[in-house]
Amino acid sequence: MHTLILLPGLACDAGLWDAQLPVLAPHASLQVSDVHFRFDSLPEMADALLAAHPGPLVLAGASMGGMVAMHAALRAPDRIAGLALLGTSARADTPELIRLRTEACALFAGGRMDEVLRANVMFAFHPDNAADAGLVDAYLAMIGRAGPQALIRQNRAVMARPDLRPELPRLRCRTLVMVGEADALTPPEHAGEIATAVRGAERVVVPGAGHMLTLEQPAAVAHLLRDWLLELPPAAGPMR
Repeated sequence: MHTLILLPGLACDAGLWDAQLPVLAPHASLQVSDVHFRFDSLPEMADALLAAHPGPLVLAGASMGGMVAMHAALRAPDRIAGLALLGTSARADTPELIRLRTEACALFAGGRMDEVLRANVMFAFHPDNAADAGLVDAYLAMIGRAGPQALIRQNRAVMARPDLRPELPRLRCRTLVMVGEADALTPPEHAGEIATAVRGAERVVVPGAGHMLTLEQPAAVAHLLRDWLLELPPAAGPMR
């Protein structure tokens, strides 16, 4: 059975995967990583992930979690048996994005976290889902559990990331690239770049979803991940 590590997005926790865990659990040994809360850069997070989980791994990462997964896969390509990348990008942040994140971090530090997050809901969700108060409140509660300092540290880590696109052709594992049709933060074009660069990768555009795929279309995402997992080659034995 494969060891599948789920990597949440920026300031998200295991709650991001609540709907997918029951569907995936019969088919893999599951763990949800928290390296993004414990380290200050994406390379450090990737190294810690690889050190904490010896042997062959299957990685599924959402948004920032996908960035960590790509770093880990590039650092230890022989150890990664499968890669699922949801709502993520291999690009570096543009100067404009860095400016916006820096301004947001200043507001987080000034106690205006909820105000900033609510103003950005329209970018995180499909327009149809941004009006779903229950869904939005669950998302904001999850970010609230992380708190402003985690938001600041993780935004800084994302701002410092390099452009990984030139490195992606080195990957050879079975790769699923998933993106919401209305993802305004990491749009389908970004997913297409990854899928084109990784030989044999599959890109899937999820209808009715924006950036928060696992929350917006939980059943569809769960079944896509399950099917990808079941199509992986059988798990290898322990590495010696």
